[in-house]
Amino acid sequence: VQLQASGGGLAQTGGSLRLSCAASGRSLSGYMMGWFRQAPGQERSFVAGINRIGSKHYTSFVKDRFTIFRDNAKNTMYLQMNSLKREDTAVYYCAAGGFDCIGSGCYDPTRFDSWGQGTLVTVSS
Repeated sequence: VQLQASGGGLAQTGGSLRLSCAASGRSLSGYMMGWFRQAPGQERSFVAGINRIGSKHYTSFVKDRFTIFRDNAKNTMYLQMNSLKREDTAVYYCAAGGFDCIGSGCYDPTRFDSWGQGTLVTVSS
């Protein structure tokens, strides 16, 4: 599956952005899907994920502020980001994995074999 991430940009503290991850080639309903982010000088880290049956998981840093959801009809995954903080500034990547998993321990980046190109989110005060 090929992934195309979009929707990044500049937002103010407390603002909102919605990221999109459009899939092509295969239906993303059959994949583990996740959003990861990488800030300058840091490793890529898990943000939010959704498995094949729709169970969702979030890192504690974004829980209650970010929402991951998937529109199978549009073959697109989204990340709604509200109450943005400066520390949310990063390049955001979407990813898909051809495995099934339940639980917060599923989202090791090395398990995902398809990645979008990344979209930059910058949050300023």
